[in-house]
Amino acid sequence: MSEDRRRLSEAEIGSALTGLRGWSLLAGKLHREFKFRDFVEAVGFMMSAALVIQEMDHHPEWFNVYTTVRVDLVTHAASGVTAADVKLATKLNELADRLKPA
Repeated sequence: MSEDRRRLSEAEIGSALTGLRGWSLLAGKLHREFKFRDFVEAVGFMMSAALVIQEMDHHPEWFNVYTTVRVDLVTHAASGVTAADVKLATKLNELADRLKPA
């Protein structure tokens, strides 16, 4: 298993969360809800994120209702949060910031 897919300790997750605006730990997964101005912007975020996600080969659990995109990140093979989850959360924040969510 690569180093970025190693399960992080609680302390490592806590440290990572200090640098992940909007993210929390919920049910053992990194969790965030992104809010957008409208449905098109929310789906646009998901489509743009899909390109990053596919390139990383690290796929989130996510759900969309109207202006909200809910994202949960966990590495199933490691049975927990890994550095790959933290990297993807960071990339999703950067992408959302460019789209200016509400």
